[in-house]
Amino acid sequence: MSLRLQKFLAEAGVASRRASEEVIREGRVTVNGEIVRELGTKVQLGRDKIAVDGRTVKPRRKLYVALHKPSGYLCTRRDPERRQTIGELIPKEWTSLYSVGRLDRESEGLIFLTNDGDFSLKLSHPRYGARKTYFATVEGRVEPLVLRKFLEGIVDAGDLLKAKSARLISANNTKSVVEIVLAEGKNREIRRLFEAANLKVLRLKRVQIGPIKLGELPAGKWRTLTETEIKSLLAQI
Repeated sequence: MSLRLQKFLAEAGVASRRASEEVIREGRVTVNGEIVRELGTKVQLGRDKIAVDGRTVKPRRKLYVALHKPSGYLCTRRDPERRQTIGELIPKEWTSLYSVGRLDRESEGLIFLTNDGDFSLKLSHPRYGARKTYFATVEGRVEPLVLRKFLEGIVDAGDLLKAKSARLISANNTKSVVEIVLAEGKNREIRRLFEAANLKVLRLKRVQIGPIKLGELPAGKWRTLTETEIKSLLAQI
């Protein structure tokens, strides 16, 4: 497999891609013992020997993890206020992992962590439209008209908030459960949709991203994604 040198360095954790380009220009990188200054130079993984400042650089193993984030945890590795973070739920040696998108602190459910920047971009950037499914438990009875408005779109603080689908799972005078599918996932989008309808979200749980379901994964636990699952996720985009 061939890869551009600056991308290889970035994925190996040497520096960001832009910073890696500077490292190459400065003549600090060798490929098979020869200094390379040309950006875009292709290297063969497993065959070429790449070094920076004389130290061999090895490809970093890519990791793809599914985590059941509990309510009350932040989607970050560390918090200056010492609140609970998802970094506490995964092995300490996985320092290169970061969350693919976010769930707000009080939300729970499925979230991915990875050290693969391309994978993260394709699953989190709005232009790729990766679909995410949520169950929202809402105070009071949700009427069908409200869900129709969610499908048509609601403007809030200059943002067009719009669900791909919204259906009522159950309802009584005390609370309702609604399944909502989003393709963009703007900041607190589901909560803002219900707030616009004067409804309070009591619990919000993400149960599916693309074809991958949360399933029986317990809160606070993680599992690695299989190669088949990774391919199925990217094939949906």
